[in-house]
Amino acid sequence: METDLRSLFGLEGYTAVVTGASAGLGVEFAHAVASAGARVVLTARRGERLQALADDLKAAYGTESFIVAADLGRAEERERAFSTIDSSFGGAVDILINNAGVAPTGKAERQWPEAWNETLELNLNAAFHCALLARSRMRRNERHARIINVSSIFGHLGSSLFRLSAYAASKGAIENLTRQLAVEWAAEGITVNAIAPAWFPSEMTAGSIEKAGVVEKMAAGCPLGRMGRPLELRTACLFLAAPASSYVTGAIVPVDGGYSAW
Repeated sequence: METDLRSLFGLEGYTAVVTGASAGLGVEFAHAVASAGARVVLTARRGERLQALADDLKAAYGTESFIVAADLGRAEERERAFSTIDSSFGGAVDILINNAGVAPTGKAERQWPEAWNETLELNLNAAFHCALLARSRMRRNERHARIINVSSIFGHLGSSLFRLSAYAASKGAIENLTRQLAVEWAAEGITVNAIAPAWFPSEMTAGSIEKAGVVEKMAAGCPLGRMGRPLELRTACLFLAAPASSYVTGAIVPVDGGYSAW
């Protein structure tokens, strides 16, 4: 049996779809799979940022990227994005990284109904819909198929620092959806897992990080005593996407510096 790194983690010849790829964690996940040789479909609303990322991936790894500008908060846009994949790649999808999301803050009573509905539509409904769209295009008989959902420590913990009712609800649902899809699709050779990050610098957290004392409070809630570093997410993503993770499904992988171990 081959055990070199390329056979364990190489993704040459595979197509990975990364949602919410225009900024933040989506950029990190795109780098993770591209660095292993995957062809990457980048989708989000901001096409110019997707093109800049595609250029970066090409320069860094020589890998092919394809951009699909789409508002994934709308069902018809999700269907259009995957139809574009059909016309460009013959519909072949091997890996889906469900990363698109929003995280509105504010008192629970002020999040109903606008923030609640917007958050559940993008963080949960879109993730489920994209998983269904990807599943129908996965080459299950030829190679492994992977779905990686992006959750959060607040998918299984409450936040004492920010008020995140809609976000926490959506991520809690994502974690159990991950388990259920893993059970239902195991016989088809599709593994379904999730990554649950703690605090990482990103476009989503930028406004909060700028507030006095917030970074220190984030660090204090973590045994390692600091926020995450972007590169620390790439390894978890690559592990779950890799051929070698074929016996891992239904798992929620925390990348949180021990935050959830307290």
